[in-house]
Amino acid sequence: MKKVIIGIVAVIIIAVVGILGYFLVSNNNEPQEKENNTPTNPTVIEPTEDIDKRQDDITKPSNGKTLVVYFSASGSTKKVAEQVADNLNAELFEIEPINPYTSSDLDWTDNNSRVTKEHEDESLRDIKLKNTKVDTWDSYDTVLIGYPIWWGIAAWPVDTFVKANDFNGKTVIPFCTSASSGLGQSGDLLKQEAKGGNWVSGHRFSSGASSSDIKTWTNGLK
Repeated sequence: MKKVIIGIVAVIIIAVVGILGYFLVSNNNEPQEKENNTPTNPTVIEPTEDIDKRQDDITKPSNGKTLVVYFSASGSTKKVAEQVADNLNAELFEIEPINPYTSSDLDWTDNNSRVTKEHEDESLRDIKLKNTKVDTWDSYDTVLIGYPIWWGIAAWPVDTFVKANDFNGKTVIPFCTSASSGLGQSGDLLKQEAKGGNWVSGHRFSSGASSSDIKTWTNGLK
């Protein structure tokens, strides 16, 4: 009887040892948890204010606008400039000399007229303007500059305005009115006097330019 009991106990002990051994082997085969849970390429959390600022830069609409600057001696350029501004939904700025030109001043056939004297003596072309500064100038991406042609170049009051302003970061488009002369080198000469700017090819309108002609040109600029 004792032998039977001893045998049963031995079987039980063997079974228990076997079960314990199985669990020990199984646990050793499980993946070990890493002590460092930081990913190989950790995500860097930036300060909230920097993220907000970057988002503003992405979503904030551009404040860029279009400005039409013009000088008009007899009214022809003014008429064109006003329609150009209307077609482009742009704002207007008039270049105004402190001493306005009269009809007799503009008589280029008179050797004693103001424009004739200014043409012959460049030192007289430094025309003082009522105002050279445009409110919110920095908000304009595109600036169109209109003027009459005098002796093949832009009427010189325009030079005073161009020299007084910084065109860096702006697209500049010249246009002129004349009875017969073309745009010529007027735009290039203004560019040489300007402080920066991306100056592009301009356009010449006749003194009596039609609304359809102006519309056709402005449509091409959009």
